[in-house]
Amino acid sequence: MFLSDQTITGIILVTLIVDYTMNYVADRLNIGQLATQLPEKFSDVYDKERYEQSQNYLRATTRFGTITSTIDLIVLLAFWFAGGFGALDNFVRGTGWSSVGSGLLFIGILSGCKFIISLPFSIYSTFVIEEKFGFNKTTPKLFVLDLLKSLILSLALGIPLLAAIFWFLESTGAWVICWGVTTVFILGVQYIVPTWIMPLFNKFTPLEDGELKNKLFAYAKTIDFPLTQIFVMDGSKRSTKSNAFFTGFGKNKRIVLFDTLVNAHTPDELLAVLAHEMGHFKKKHIQRRLIFGIFQMGGIFYLLSLFITQQSLFTAFYVDTPSIYAGLVFFSILFSPVDLVISIVMQFFSRKDEYQADRFAAVTTKNAGALITALKKLSADNLANLTPHPFYVFLNYSHPPLAQRVEAMEKIKDTV
Repeated sequence: MFLSDQTITGIILVTLIVDYTMNYVADRLNIGQLATQLPEKFSDVYDKERYEQSQNYLRATTRFGTITSTIDLIVLLAFWFAGGFGALDNFVRGTGWSSVGSGLLFIGILSGCKFIISLPFSIYSTFVIEEKFGFNKTTPKLFVLDLLKSLILSLALGIPLLAAIFWFLESTGAWVICWGVTTVFILGVQYIVPTWIMPLFNKFTPLEDGELKNKLFAYAKTIDFPLTQIFVMDGSKRSTKSNAFFTGFGKNKRIVLFDTLVNAHTPDELLAVLAHEMGHFKKKHIQRRLIFGIFQMGGIFYLLSLFITQQSLFTAFYVDTPSIYAGLVFFSILFSPVDLVISIVMQFFSRKDEYQADRFAAVTTKNAGALITALKKLSADNLANLTPHPFYVFLNYSHPPLAQRVEAMEKIKDTV
């Protein structure tokens, strides 16, 4: 019933190469889709210089992304076929630690190596590419502090969860218990993120009294949205890019506006942006994604329980003795083709959700023009690609291309 080690090796190799090739082709098509002529409907927010800058930004980030993904693939294949997983497994077993301790050390070393390899790329992206195009506001001190805080949080949250999964799988083999533990963890993190975690990285200030706050609360009342507080986040200390988002749930749900967004938009435009975000909540998009993610996690744990004791999975990675911790890593790699398909499907539905949220905002505010203008300004401020290739959108976009969103809203502009 189970696959041989040669079959597993073949599946993983083909998947990795196909995934890399698909993304490479999509990148090339996306660059080739760039038009020298500024689309007329964006001439009110882009000038010739800004439009050329957005295209240069796309070229720079695409080139950098290709280099990064190529090195990642080479490192993974080299480590795999040089017997790196087997050598690491022998090392952690030689420590004499418990199976849980060995598992934490195994994954910790792999995560640490990945962090070290990715760090130069993160530095280059922040302090060279983002700096060149005027986005970066992160200081070296802030960059280091963010890394240290992220590392401490990863250890504080990740170690207990991994230890629990290792222990339950080894002692009971009950994937359902691991699913339950992980679900509780995910829901718990959703609850504590707004109050405890996010303030470690940014300052959140309640939106001050005035026209904007009055507009937002009055609107929320018209759609029966339980709005209690809106926060402004000091995103400008890291980047000039703008955004707005929901986080958390229940009484700990927050609506957050970047200070860069507040400074660059009118109250009507900000209302339209927030109405879009509220639309996701009212249409139950956020709840549906959370439920899907929980059931997806259950499916993953079930499949993991089937493969985790199969010698062929470990032999494919040159590991002699099966273990829960190594099986978890190897299964995550084997699962990648399924994960790729799920990602594409989820992004398809995400794009549909964005259209629904746009329509909700346009209809309930009776001002589709304000959302159109806000999205155009956001695209110009963030140097968004105005002409993405359909294949690139298919693989990577969780939001519809801006031109299509604007076109959809223009069709209902005169009807609301």
